Amino acid sequence: MSLADHSSTHVSRLRRGALGLLLLVAAVLAGICIGETPIPMSTVLQTLANKILGSAYPVDPIDMGIIWNYRLPRAIVAGSCGAGLAISGMVLQSLLRNALADPYLLGISAGASTGAVFVTIAGLGAGAISMSLGAFAGAIAAFLLVAALARASGAGATLHGTGQIILAGIAGSQLFNALTSFIITKSANAEQARGIMFWLLGNLSGVRWPDVWLSVAVTVIGLVVCIWYARALDAFAFGAESASSLGINVRRVQVVLIGLTALVTAVMVSIVGSIGFVGLVIPHAARFLVGVRHGRLLPITALIGAAFMIATDVISRTIVPGQVLPIGVITALVGAPAFALILLRGRRRP
Repeated sequence: MSLADHSSTHVSRLRRGALGLLLLVAAVLAGICIGETPIPMSTVLQTLANKILGSAYPVDPIDMGIIWNYRLPRAIVAGSCGAGLAISGMVLQSLLRNALADPYLLGISAGASTGAVFVTIAGLGAGAISMSLGAFAGAIAAFLLVAALARASGAGATLHGTGQIILAGIAGSQLFNALTSFIITKSANAEQARGIMFWLLGNLSGVRWPDVWLSVAVTVIGLVVCIWYARALDAFAFGAESASSLGINVRRVQVVLIGLTALVTAVMVSIVGSIGFVGLVIPHAARFLVGVRHGRLLPITALIGAAFMIATDVISRTIVPGQVLPIGVITALVGAPAFALILLRGRRRP
């Protein structure tokens, strides 16, 4: 490649990155403006200028509180959650070579929910960090169980993308969902049970600034680590044996990236609950747009996932006047038909 071609490619990447950043900012602003009570864009921009730049625009204190303390953290957490779950689904699909792999179907979300609920009801610490640790332990336990079931049923030690891993994931999900229900029924009072069940369907109503820092940090770290392993993920497209022949340490890559997806999923579940289908649908949409090279695919997947989650959050707050639906309901309404299309597409493929 000549110097001119290299410079042109670099400029093109910068332009795509700037465009993606602008689209993400636009999605966040839309998430702030649109809601139960619409807020003008000018009011949003003035509030952000007052809070970030120290300006002195005259803004109603109630509007300023809604924007800064409620809608802005909610939009940022929604974007981080969407990006994190989409990246997790992308990594699992690539490592397992299975188009149906995602944290929800493989039981990771269910295990994280069980861990988070157990920590919450048992009172082992307080705050998002304690819930995240419990969720992470549950996510790891769930994936180890699913992997053991899949291997025992014939999927093999390298966890290739076969039907066994999906069936094992469904079994694991049902087991951990049952454990979660048992814990709630056994230990929670009526008020706790109502709140937890609503949270498990996906709830962004309670997010605040501490959740923003945690979710953004985990998502950024997850994206950076995944991009670092982008070439290894490209190699996994030809199978673990082929990746090993190319000099990839297959076991290390699997441990690092699967552990990372469990961590990202656990943190998101501890903040917003179990949200399905994001990690399943978004990676396929990203592949349709930019192909299968993970160096480009991962950032686009994160961007689309963030925008998708912000949009579904807006829909959940506005589709029924005067009522906020769990965000998991909206993602399921979109994801279930997409799941069916993926199944049909896989069946028709020779």
